[in-house]
Parts: sequence; C-alpha cells; structure tokens
Amino acid sequence: MKFIPAQIIYFTRSRTTKRNFKLLFNFTLVLAILVLIYSVLFHYIMLFEEKEFSWITGFYWTLTVMSTLGFGDITFASDLGKAFTMLVLLSGILFLLVMLPFTFIQFFYGPWLEAQSRAKTPRELPEKTTGHVILTNFDPITINLIEKLNKYEYEYAILAPDLPRALELYDLNYNVVRGDMGDPETYKRLRIQNAAMVVANNDDMTNTNISFTVREISKKIPIITNADSENSIDILQLAGSTYVFQFMKMLGESLARRTLGMSMGANIIGRFDELLIAEAPAMRTPLEGKTIIQSNLRKKTGVTVVGLWERGRFKMPQPQTRIESSTVLVLAGSAEQLKKYDEVFSIYHVYQTADAPVLILGGGRVGRAAAMVLEERQISYRVVEKSQKFIQNENYIQGNAADLDTLHQAGIKKASSVIITTHDDSMNIYLTIYCRKLRSDIQIVTRANLDRNISKLHSAGADLVMSHASMGANTIINLLKPNKILMVAEGLNIFRASANQSLAGKSLAESQIRKQTGCSVIAIGKENKLNINPEPSIFLREHDEMVLIGTSDAEKRLMDIYQ
Repeated sequence: MKFIPAQIIYFTRSRTTKRNFKLLFNFTLVLAILVLIYSVLFHYIMLFEEKEFSWITGFYWTLTVMSTLGFGDITFASDLGKAFTMLVLLSGILFLLVMLPFTFIQFFYGPWLEAQSRAKTPRELPEKTTGHVILTNFDPITINLIEKLNKYEYEYAILAPDLPRALELYDLNYNVVRGDMGDPETYKRLRIQNAAMVVANNDDMTNTNISFTVREISKKIPIITNADSENSIDILQLAGSTYVFQFMKMLGESLARRTLGMSMGANIIGRFDELLIAEAPAMRTPLEGKTIIQSNLRKKTGVTVVGLWERGRFKMPQPQTRIESSTVLVLAGSAEQLKKYDEVFSIYHVYQTADAPVLILGGGRVGRAAAMVLEERQISYRVVEKSQKFIQNENYIQGNAADLDTLHQAGIKKASSVIITTHDDSMNIYLTIYCRKLRSDIQIVTRANLDRNISKLHSAGADLVMSHASMGANTIINLLKPNKILMVAEGLNIFRASANQSLAGKSLAESQIRKQTGCSVIAIGKENKLNINPEPSIFLREHDEMVLIGTSDAEKRLMDIYQ
C-alpha cells in the first residue's frame, strides 16, 4: 500500500503515460462509435423483418454478439440479418477479443506495472541520511561488507544502474537506489556530502569514472577502489580515489606467505598502534605436538598466543591446548617481540629446490601474484595453467591441474606445499581432495571465493583457506573504523573497550574476562602508553583502555556484560 501514491505520481506525470492514455481513449471512442452504429443498424434490419425492439435491446444484442456470448434470445430470420450478425461477430472478435486486451496491456497495464516497479526502487535517499556507505557493485566482497555494516549499524545504499538489477536486489531485501554511475546528480541524490565512504569495486574504467564524478562533488569523501590492472593504480589515484587496492593480488601474496616454503616465522596480518598481530603455522616446527604451556612461548619471546586456527575454526587458547601440525598460531606482540620469535623459530625453514617446488594450481591474477612473491624470496615454484595466454616463463606448465601426468610433471611427489588459486570454488574443492589423496603429508593452501565454501574446503583437506570476499571486506571496514576495530580474519576482531567500574581495582586474573566472554586482553593503555601483553597480575583502573581480541560473538558478550 505504501507504494501506491508513488506509483500514481509516476503514472500520471510521465509523458509516455499521457500519450498512452490518449491512444487508449481514441481506441475506446472508435469502439463506442462502432457499437452505436451496429445498434442503429440492428433497429433498421429488425424493422425490415417487421420486428421492433427498444434502443436498450439494440445495445444489449450488439454487445452480446460482439463479445461472442450469443445468448440466442434475439435472432434475425432474413439472410440480410444473418449476414449482419456475422459481421458484428467477426468485428467483435477483432476489436474486443484481440485489439482491446492488447491495447489495454500495452497502454495501461504494462505502464502501471512499470510504475509499480520503479516505485519499489527509489532514485534518491531521504534528505536526512548521514554516515552511510555507498556501494557501486554487488559481488561477494559487497555481500560480506554489508553483513559487517549491519553489525556495526552503518547504513548503506547499493547503486544499481538499471531497473532489472535494482528490482533483483530489492527482492533480496538489500537497500538499493537506481541511478547512472557517471551522473553527478545521482550522487547528490545519494547525499554524497553526508556519506561516510564510497566503495567502487567495478572494472577499472568504471571505477575511474565513479571516482572522477564523486570527486567533482565532494573533495573530502573517502573513495575506496579496486584495481584489476597494475597500470590502473596511478590513473585511479589521479581520478580522485583515496585508497586503491588490488584485492586479487593481495590474496595471492597472502596465500604465498603462508606456504612452508616461506619463513616459518610470524606473518604480520594486522597492526593496532604499536601492537602487531601475526599468524605462524606450526607445521614442521618444534611447536608441533606440544601444549601451549609446554611451548613456553611467552617466556622465550614475549609474544602471547591469543588464538589458534584449526582447519578454519578459531579456538581460544588454553594452557593444555595441543598444537597440531595443522594449527596456525595467532600471536600478539610488539615488533621487537615478534622479531625475537622469528629468531627462535625461523631457523626451521623448508627450502624448495627445483626438484621440490611450491605448486601453484591456476595462473590467473591470484596465481601470478603468489608466484611473484615466491620468486622474490628465491623459492622454486611451478604454475600449472590450462590457458596458453597466461603462460609467462619456464616455471609455467600448460595443462589441466586435474590431470595426474601434469601434476607429476610439476613435481607433486616432492613438493611440500600446493597453492590452489582458481576462481571456481567447486574446482578448488575437487583439486583439494585430489591433492590430499595423492599426498597426505603435503600442505594445501587454497582460495575461497564465497565464504560459505570455507568449511567445505577445510573438510576436503585444505590446511589453510583464505577468502577473497572476507579479505576485501575486512580491508574496507578497517578503513571505515580506524583505530576502533581491526578485523584480522573472518570472525576475528581486535577492538578497544574501556574498563568500567565493575573492573576497577581488579587484576586481569581476577576479572576473568576471558572466562566470561571469550575475549583476551592483549594490551592496556595507561597514561598514553600501551602495555602490550600485560601480566595477569596487573590491576585495572576505571576508564583504562583495553585492547582485546576475540570472535564477533565474544565481542558482543563483552559489550553486553561490561558496557
């Protein structure tokens, strides 16, 4: 019901509608004149047959015959009357059963449905809208980002350039606005001056057009864009983009950094002021098979184990938690502490030779980015790629990654790691199962395009899975909430919280924050100084700033209890 006024306004003001009404009126007038002529002729022919009927009866007979109802209560006896009846019948079929429905649908019902559709997809946001995020594309990154925006109560609007796409998103319950991406008026109707951010995740040319158009209207609004090509970075920056990322390249580099061929030291995945968050695989290090308390990591290096990834599932560490070969440690510490960790554990390094390279299955943008990182670190690699156009050098092998001979040629029997980078999750699952069957001891690092397939890939045998959608969304949300929250992985956040009165005067051990909420305090701000990895005996004061790490659910529990 709420769309009816908008439909009526569009329907009555449209020039097309006014023209259609005129044509419909003309058709109705012709039809009415035809009925009138037939009714008059009916009387004259009946008088010829020496019968007399009222004018109402004439109209009644004409309409029943033209509509093919033909009740048969009034009939002609003469041949002239019968011929006239056939004429009325045929013209009725043509006008009432063929032309009238077509005319009605074409000039009234169709435009009315269009008005109804257009009313569902607004062309502007309410005037008082503020602090919202404008999204210019709908893809896995956008879907993931919208979930996070909803969680942190940010409004958003998806800009759709055409009506069918806008209706599709509207039916999926997304907030959508229809408009031309290259029209400055579109962004004015999106209240660009009051927006928090614009995210342009289209192709490079479209992103350039969007950035240039938005920057003409607002000089301050942050514009985040994705670049497919290396050459587009400078162009997008010149067009007005505040931040330019290559999410595919970032994903490939991250996959490569997590292989056994790289240093077994800590890979930094996030920074929160002086506090650094890093991941370190336990496979083939002295940590494998030990409990956290047996590892004595804090005493040896100063870092704190704040979490563990076990085949895609995040676990809070306990003293007796066992570190398996598939475990990835999440470490928190200062730059100096992480450096100490590297000095102790990076000596356990797996070197690749030409006979035992890192395998990269897929030579697209992600695979090429992974190969570049390995090449920079002077680590031997082989890329298996089916398409000839992506073959770049002697390290590339043309062939199907699902073919056993091709994998043997690439060195699957001796390789310690395989990186699966295709853009098809179904293929990634297949290749993960295949490689795990061929080599039970090989490290498998794979890409997930959709978050819902992460658990499937781990179940298929992957040791590490990285989501393209999560990486892009986390990068954007961290820019939206600088120094307030840091998403270091899907579902794992670092955030600030102030110690309330109930925590004042208690030590960290006494507060039992980890036990009650699942969050770990990894730093405490006192007198403009950040105490990283504080001792359990340290006392909290009211309004002390705590830096915590935990899952999204754990963060919510902490806010419910202590805020």
